[in-house]
Amino acid sequence: MEKMTLSETDKKWDLIVIGGGITGAGVFREAVRIGLKVLLVEQNDFSWGTSSRSSKMVHGGLRYLKEGRFLLTRTSVHERERLLKESPGLIEPLEILVPVYSDHGPGKQALSLGLSIYGLMAHEKQHTYYEPKAFTAMVPGVKEDKLVGGFSFYDAQVDDARLVLRLINEAVLAGGTALNYTQVREILRDSRGSVYGIHLDDVETGESAEFQTETVINATGSWAEKLHPSPKEGLHLRPLRGSHIILAQEALPLTKAISFIHPEDNRPIFATPWEGGVLIGTTDVDHGRDLSLEPYISDPEFAYLLEGLEAYFPSLSISEDQCLSTLAGVRPVLSEGKLAPSKESRESVVWTDKGLVTVTGGKLTTFRKMAFDTLKAAKPFLPSSINTVVSQAVFTKVPVNLSEDDMVPKEVWRRLYGRYGLVATDIVKDSDAKEWETIPGTNTIWAEIRYAAKHENIRHLSDLLLRRVRIGILTPEGGKMHMDRIEALCRPVLSWDDRKWSHEKTAYEALWKSAHRIPRR
Repeated sequence: MEKMTLSETDKKWDLIVIGGGITGAGVFREAVRIGLKVLLVEQNDFSWGTSSRSSKMVHGGLRYLKEGRFLLTRTSVHERERLLKESPGLIEPLEILVPVYSDHGPGKQALSLGLSIYGLMAHEKQHTYYEPKAFTAMVPGVKEDKLVGGFSFYDAQVDDARLVLRLINEAVLAGGTALNYTQVREILRDSRGSVYGIHLDDVETGESAEFQTETVINATGSWAEKLHPSPKEGLHLRPLRGSHIILAQEALPLTKAISFIHPEDNRPIFATPWEGGVLIGTTDVDHGRDLSLEPYISDPEFAYLLEGLEAYFPSLSISEDQCLSTLAGVRPVLSEGKLAPSKESRESVVWTDKGLVTVTGGKLTTFRKMAFDTLKAAKPFLPSSINTVVSQAVFTKVPVNLSEDDMVPKEVWRRLYGRYGLVATDIVKDSDAKEWETIPGTNTIWAEIRYAAKHENIRHLSDLLLRRVRIGILTPEGGKMHMDRIEALCRPVLSWDDRKWSHEKTAYEALWKSAHRIPRR
């Protein structure tokens, strides 16, 4: 994915996609696959918004069964199973444990019924019940008082930002063009109101240009109504914030995820081993802040998550001192304003308006179905020869039987193929054995840093450390202890002088302290 300016970019397109999150990336990948000439633009960095700040789960949504949303759950389970088969190394199985207590939360029978239905949707039994002794052996430190047993079942997890980037990178390799830090100033319409183009600005250089297209996809998430107001009276986007705490593995030594009911509001909370740390979340509150600013966890949200941990792991005495970072994202949820945040639907919608097609709502797991739905709605505005649904694997196939050639461990190959596709071989060729080691406290390999800096449109240090790799949220102080080595790896491939490096490090530190801060410190 080579960096391009607006002046270097072609001016005429079959389709322009606005939004570089999971929804826009999914549409981009499928649109390129069916033979369209496609441009994707993102006003910030790719996956800057919700799509790098989720709970990292590819799941059916067990709680949606309780709410009676069987179709959403079934569709999500189907997509989860497909992604697990097609994306090894990126989307991996996740075993989740659910304790059963006699004095609160769902009982054994209710959970067993729900998990049975969940398994039927995946066409196999995927849950097991454990008596208290066996259950506590799997979850060190979990509260034993009134514990009557627990279940395990399976979903999946992902590095959400890398999912977005692999979709974008493979679309670019197949002929698409993607630009970050490129904002829509205006959607251009003719005298009949039909779309004929778009006016774009580079938000940092100030460069501006017009581009021709008869079809625009608005996949901007919580920003969607800024370009396309809801056509349904009383139904509007309700930005909801979900926040997380990230702990060091030593603070909460889990090998499997655990889901428990928060004592304050009976919402499910997850503690999930992820990329070398443990992710705790999520909250569900109205955002109420400027969408253009980095979201951050509030003090009450932080206290809420710590209280949940204290209730279920009282002997571990987990406190803010053991937190590595925090992470907050804003979900685009359609609402009539009548329900509590956690009761709102996660269904997606598609609106059309004379060449402008808006897709919003939905959840990460169903990104590909949303892409197909969006392209189907856009078909009247696309070249007539285009078939908008092609049933192929979401990603280019990579080797399954991994070897240890060149002394590269199998787990390194699996990780690189999952996150980067076939260019994994380029990463290995461009590195040495020392760079195949993981960065302490994470699952990230040093070689990933240089590759991303060289090939993945890095404009800022935050792009590299918070999205291309995740060491900014997995190591203390955003990776401060590793900054010298990061700079040494990246200087040969980034055209940044001393002044630029100094500015980027200062800006990154300030951003980390504001958006990924540890409250109370």
